[in-house]
Amino acid sequence: MNSTAERKLGAHERFRANPRRHMAHGTFRVFLGEALVLPTGLITSAYLTRKLAPVGYGSFTVAATFVAWIEWSIAAMFSRASFKVIGEAVDWKPPSAAIARLYGSIGILTAVILWFFADVLANLLKEPTLGGYLRLFAIDIPLFSLVQAHRTILVGIGNFHARAVVTAVRWITRLLLIVLLVQSGLSINGAILGSIGASLAELICCRYYVQPELFRSTGFPVRELWISAGPLLVYALGMRLIDKLDLILLQGLRGSISEAGAYGAAQNLTLLSSLFGGAFAPLLQSTLTRLMRDGNVELARRTGYDALRIAIGLVPFAAIVSAAAGDIAVTVFGDSFRPAGVPLELLIFSSIGFVTVAVATAILIAIGKTKITVALTVPLVFLAFVFHLWLIPSLGLYGAALVTTGVACLGAIVSLIVVNVLWQVKIPVATLVRSIVIGVGAFLVSAAWPALGFVAVTIKLSILGALVPVLFLVLGEFDASERRAIMSALRRPPLAQPDPL
Repeated sequence: MNSTAERKLGAHERFRANPRRHMAHGTFRVFLGEALVLPTGLITSAYLTRKLAPVGYGSFTVAATFVAWIEWSIAAMFSRASFKVIGEAVDWKPPSAAIARLYGSIGILTAVILWFFADVLANLLKEPTLGGYLRLFAIDIPLFSLVQAHRTILVGIGNFHARAVVTAVRWITRLLLIVLLVQSGLSINGAILGSIGASLAELICCRYYVQPELFRSTGFPVRELWISAGPLLVYALGMRLIDKLDLILLQGLRGSISEAGAYGAAQNLTLLSSLFGGAFAPLLQSTLTRLMRDGNVELARRTGYDALRIAIGLVPFAAIVSAAAGDIAVTVFGDSFRPAGVPLELLIFSSIGFVTVAVATAILIAIGKTKITVALTVPLVFLAFVFHLWLIPSLGLYGAALVTTGVACLGAIVSLIVVNVLWQVKIPVATLVRSIVIGVGAFLVSAAWPALGFVAVTIKLSILGALVPVLFLVLGEFDASERRAIMSALRRPPLAQPDPL
């Protein structure tokens, strides 16, 4: 057996020995990789808001948001089905090659369509200058699609360490390229080219870890992926639409590029919880799929229950940010972006709602209840669209944030009930009560604690954030085995033992 095969066998055996710990360590690594978007993304946003001003930053944000919605919709179309197919396969290479070619083909086709219709879309969004930016951004779509295919494969085979590394490469490269190109005088085009360069760098890094066949067929029937993806396609597109509908309709209905810039800035400040959901839900689905394949139903059920506890436990952190929303917006983006604090007060809670929905649907997909995801998603999309049309014209930023947050919370509640009914996973009521109690207290303390400037805001958020898990511990959230696991993790950080390739 060669060294590569031995390393892969070692990772597989560690999963079999302790799948929950393997998932926890993987989530920690991937989250750290994704969390780099916070320092790099906030630095990038702070730089661009000052360099481009509200109007220029608004144009970049609207173009980037629209293209990101397309890219993440392509990624989401088959990601859940891909995790399931790879997790259930004896040999992961044939389905992985089919997944990579499918993502790449759809990415190229979508980029061509956007290129030709860029001006039409710009006119619909009441900002004709967006046409050129959308055409340039279209180059990123095939690259990003291939990156997402490789990311999906890495998660599907359990190589969480590599998944974390490629993400870190993306965010660091994006920051460096955007600053370099914008500073050289390329303005908005420089920011777009920096984003494209980051996708290219991440793709190169992905190919270092895994090389699915891109041009030669491996015999895996693509129709199996389409069959598995059927209902999940509706779910994925619906959730991506809800996620970006507020900003797009805000620009389309109000026609104010500066308002769109402020709203986009607020969305950027909700990234931490969104990134956690993006790191956690795929790993959870991959883990549950393999547990169900191996017949470990009870362990899978307990793992799903703990995942719901984690999602609900994020509420106090959102409360801290909500109370300090105005100060955070001014500190990061400058005084001209003070209006971003208004939607941030609500949007931070919407991100927690969407994390809960993502966790619940990961559970449903892993246990084979894929069709129910359509029933969860379609009504939410309809409600979001109707209420946005009603409230955005009169309430603007606040109306968009109010609708998004309301839809996210409703989706979270319904998702918890559905998982409880279909798989007998109890709703973590005790965790919910503790989260609300701690969240109310955290909100009041955060609101009463004045903090102006980067250092003061950072100290405030760090101290209050560190107190939240302590309060959960004091209120009895963790059982004896969880307390031992926490102490073990503190003594030996997960990063000390990276997953082999």
